[in-house]
Amino acid sequence: MKSLLLLLGVLLSPMLSSDKDIQKVFDVHLHGSSDVPAQLAALEQAGVHRAAISTSWNLQNSYRGKSKINFLYGLMFPCPNGHVPYSLQPCFPNGQDWPSLHWVEEQIKAGKIDFLGEILSQYYGISSSDSLLLPYYALAERYNLPVGIHTGGAGPNHGAPNFKEELGSPLHFEKLLSTFPKLKVWIMHAGDSYYSDAISIMTQNEQVYADISVLSNPAIVSADRFAAIMSAFMEAGLEDRLMFGTDNGDVRQVIAAINGLTFLSKKQKDKIFFQNAARFFAE
Repeated sequence: MKSLLLLLGVLLSPMLSSDKDIQKVFDVHLHGSSDVPAQLAALEQAGVHRAAISTSWNLQNSYRGKSKINFLYGLMFPCPNGHVPYSLQPCFPNGQDWPSLHWVEEQIKAGKIDFLGEILSQYYGISSSDSLLLPYYALAERYNLPVGIHTGGAGPNHGAPNFKEELGSPLHFEKLLSTFPKLKVWIMHAGDSYYSDAISIMTQNEQVYADISVLSNPAIVSADRFAAIMSAFMEAGLEDRLMFGTDNGDVRQVIAAINGLTFLSKKQKDKIFFQNAARFFAE
């Protein structure tokens, strides 16, 4: 009997240690999936314990109460021709491009909106500081909600006819940041090809964070380029404001890409994986 118990202990120990060694992760850039159960299972198995999701309103609501992941729920807008880019689902049940301010405030009060984003200003063909967006930013500042704004480029077949590449620079944030100095803003994709502009904005505005989704996806960005961009952020002293995000990429590959940055310490990686996001989204 004693020998049997020892054998079981040996057999089970790798499984126990592997659970213990799973990297704790806060994914701040997640969208809906056509296979929600499979998506949730993959995230949970990879160690994702919190996530910020934004997608069509109806699909987003279907995530509530479905997982042990602690979800934060966003508000994706403005929607080109009323649709979510790529999936082309209607953003809102009535097909509008923009939600009414009254409705947004009611959802905030009801606890159904935790952040504004992904702000699709670039897909819509307007600046992230366009006057049409300012009333929504005012609401976010009033209720202390973070705002996540798309930056950089876009993939093919996004279905947004007014998309403008030049609107992807975080330098377009300058007006909104000066108008709403208390607003918590994060640069989605860390500026992508405009990462140097993201660094400039972040060094001037301590309330601005960035997620490194897309950049950290080895299926899109090479390891060498990712390392060079991350080195630039680190050299700028921004390790406390970079956050993990998958943008629906393979979560294990994205985690591995970050772990592959040999110039980062374990402490720095933990900041990126979850600590910075926990602080940013704290009330």
